[in-house]
Amino acid sequence: MLFAVGSVLFALGALPGYSSAVGLTVDGTTFFMGSLFFTTAGLLQYLEVANARRTPPGTRAHQRWRLVTWEPDRIDWWATSVQLLGTLFFNVSTFAALRASTVHQMNRRVWTPDVLGCICFLIASWLAWCEVCDGRWCWPPRGSAWWIAGVNLTGSVAFGVSAVAAHVVPATQQVRNAALMNLGTFIGAIGFLIGAVLLLPERTSTAPPKAVPGDVAGPTTAPAV
Repeated sequence: MLFAVGSVLFALGALPGYSSAVGLTVDGTTFFMGSLFFTTAGLLQYLEVANARRTPPGTRAHQRWRLVTWEPDRIDWWATSVQLLGTLFFNVSTFAALRASTVHQMNRRVWTPDVLGCICFLIASWLAWCEVCDGRWCWPPRGSAWWIAGVNLTGSVAFGVSAVAAHVVPATQQVRNAALMNLGTFIGAIGFLIGAVLLLPERTSTAPPKAVPGDVAGPTTAPAV
């Protein structure tokens, strides 16, 4: 739900005419609030992975709750850790956008962390995709995990395109391509929204997730990246 709300706010902020209707400050605040929802969701997702059961189901072994872990041999740990870092970059970028006024400030304080956040999201989404497919490619369109990973990867690519288009050109003091910037942000946010909504049925599902073809490690569920 937190990912979904954050996605809606990012999509709203990128809608044509929204900034003109509400003003740049409200538009910027919309993006900043969306980034806070992303960060909260990303943190909870990381904690879920960090505290995943280490013992077989049915055992009574006590497991200590952990806030921070170091598990570089787990792809889900890498995916959620990198994504959480990306949300923090978006926090910095969207907050700085409320205060930056010069081209230098926009490119250094807003655009740079925005690009870093998009890179983190792209890496995390690719790791989730590879985890679901047990490799670089698979085609099990009936699997919800495959759709979740796919739409989130698409959203991350769209965010990356938006970040490239958002670079402010010193000569004109305008972003490189405003239309592409807003379109990329909107498409990316819609992708993340769809991925978040597809996660909802898993909250009440009692059946174990189905393994996708090629998943020799067993069934898996894609992180919400």
